[in-house]
Amino acid sequence: MLYIIPTPIGNLEDMTFRAVRLLKEVELILAEDTRTSKRLLNHYEIETPLRSHHAHNEHHTTERLIAELQSGKDIALISDAGTPGISDPGFFLIRACVQADVPVECLPGATAFVPALVTAGLPCDKFYFEGFLPHKKGRQTRLKYLATLPYTFVLYESPYRLAKCLKQLEEHCGGERLAVVCRELTKLHEEKARGSLTTLAQNAEKGILKAKGEIVIVVAGNLSK
Repeated sequence: MLYIIPTPIGNLEDMTFRAVRLLKEVELILAEDTRTSKRLLNHYEIETPLRSHHAHNEHHTTERLIAELQSGKDIALISDAGTPGISDPGFFLIRACVQADVPVECLPGATAFVPALVTAGLPCDKFYFEGFLPHKKGRQTRLKYLATLPYTFVLYESPYRLAKCLKQLEEHCGGERLAVVCRELTKLHEEKARGSLTTLAQNAEKGILKAKGEIVIVVAGNLSK
């Protein structure tokens, strides 16, 4: 069995009892960054062997992992934070398991866009999750598409590109469109900034809106549609 196990996006107390138990019971844990994951495992006194599995090596390691799983080994896949496969490595291995008839089970748990979306105060009965925008090629195309959506959409963004991203959203969606910028969710310095895209873009440019940590941007839909 391949277990997909979410890990905390900040607060270590957000691990479930089941997740801790399975990480202790499986024979191998695959981690996006073993140094980051080691801190989590040490906190919960988990001594299961750890192996690196990330976007840069998954094409070379997946065949071997499928063979290990088919031999009867139980393996857990975790990312640095959140649920593997959601803007993190995981899809390639999961698809290979499905194709090889290897059972895959995903535990419910932490992922950044859900608390950001729910607490934004914007309609969330329907929403669109974009994740990270392309850095260059295709970025403008995606922004134009997102601007037309009649329902709330969610982006992940690097703090280094926050001001640029908000400015681009303002240009494509209109300055009056409401949005919420969430950073450091579940952590000590969690912060949510609400306002129009014009206000948020200006505050980011001036440094009033802090650009630190993991960032989620939630934008209201196009109500003219």
